[in-house]
Amino acid sequence: MLFNPKTNEKIAFTILRFSAALVVFFVIAILAYVLYNGIGALSIDFITEMPRSRMTEGGIYPAIVGTVYLIVISMAVALPVGILAAIYLNEYAKPGRTTWTIELAINNLAGTPSVVFGLFGLAMFVKYFGFGPSILSASLTLALLILPVIIRASQEALITVPKEYREASLALGVTKWQTIRKVVLPAAIPGMVTGAILSVGRVAGETAPILLTGAAYFLPRLPDSVFSQFMALPYHLFVLATAGTNISQTRPIQYGTALVLLLIVLGVNLLAVTIRNHYKKKIKR
Repeated sequence: MLFNPKTNEKIAFTILRFSAALVVFFVIAILAYVLYNGIGALSIDFITEMPRSRMTEGGIYPAIVGTVYLIVISMAVALPVGILAAIYLNEYAKPGRTTWTIELAINNLAGTPSVVFGLFGLAMFVKYFGFGPSILSASLTLALLILPVIIRASQEALITVPKEYREASLALGVTKWQTIRKVVLPAAIPGMVTGAILSVGRVAGETAPILLTGAAYFLPRLPDSVFSQFMALPYHLFVLATAGTNISQTRPIQYGTALVLLLIVLGVNLLAVTIRNHYKKKIKR
């Protein structure tokens, strides 16, 4: 030991505080930078109008609507499937080679680059199922992308529920499924909502999958159905910043789009955190 225990503890706490402060600093710096550069472009017209003149004028309303569609549909598909899969793996599946293989596949999928999911979505949903470049193809692709995250978060949430809860319920003659539905799931909901929060941020910010499955750069109208092409904020921002007709002229729109995207993600996350805290309070009662 180079130092006595108290000195080691002080050094450790100093490192931890510095690390936490560094993370907070960069988060605040990014938010402040986007806010400073994007607040000038933000207005009612910018949020509610259609784009004009190859996106050098007008608003980003279709891109906002497209992003909301992606979030709602992909979460509606992935959340129940992910939670049910986690329940099966945690509560019903017996330890063995098959279960181990499934969990290994889930872990590997969680680290797979998003462009690979985009190529799969292009081959499966756009071509094979014939959905074409559309909201549905992009949403299903994003649902597959976030499914491993939801499964792992839900599994971790289920693991944290004390075994005594299950044993007490079963001892009263309650069936296993009723125990899961009435006892285990309510206690695990806060952790599951955490997985949903992470998933929403990823869905809203992904560009590669939607680029290959239906996103359009300039589409000054709202989609007619889930089988229509659409605009989306992340892809729209990417094109404006890299391949626009006049990048310097659209700079305020770029930052305005980034700010709106951040506000949408923060708003959805705030809603999810509120729901999580509500269930935490119910559990404590």
